[in-house]
Amino acid sequence: MTGLDEQELRLEICRFGASMFQRGLTAGASGNLSARLAAGFLVTPTNSCLGFLEPSKLTKLDAAGRHLDGPPATKEIGMHLCIYQARPSAKGIVHLHSTYATALSCLEDLDPANALAPLTPYVVMRVGSLALVPYAMPGSNELAELVQTAARGHSAVLMANHGPVVSANSFADAVYAAEELEEAAKLYFITTNHSRRQLTDKQVSELAERFRIPPR
Repeated sequence: MTGLDEQELRLEICRFGASMFQRGLTAGASGNLSARLAAGFLVTPTNSCLGFLEPSKLTKLDAAGRHLDGPPATKEIGMHLCIYQARPSAKGIVHLHSTYATALSCLEDLDPANALAPLTPYVVMRVGSLALVPYAMPGSNELAELVQTAARGHSAVLMANHGPVVSANSFADAVYAAEELEEAAKLYFITTNHSRRQLTDKQVSELAERFRIPPR
């Protein structure tokens, strides 16, 4: 289903986790990752640092989300499972507390249906529209349900005062989309208070048609 066997996927999660940590996209024990297996899921353990993950020490769950092996899963596991339920094609999920996307999540008056302006074609192609959900306690059922509702129509969700969570059709693509989202949020802040030009609706539609992206 993923194109990688379980051992390869374990290695990929750890490799990308270390890369994101080393580049400052996550700090300390923040953030969590998961990938769908043919009959279950691999998830980062609770309180783990993405920079120091070990392939043999990832958490393994069955298809119903029951623990099979490894340490206890991240406290956000309910949110991950809700996203997989909402998006059957999703094979990987990345949740970061990356600086600019998290800063964006703290702003007032964002559009809940599309919290980030389409400044570049790349954020349109990799991220699509960015849904915003209200604040709820991290790890709570309330947050998981809010994200699940938003995820039915969006591959990327911004949790107010918390940060982004992104899903994609492979774990690697989820990483790339999360990275693109962070860069787009950075551009948003850099261009604030300047005369900003963003892509027009027509340009966004052309990209959606060319690259088969769901409409924003």
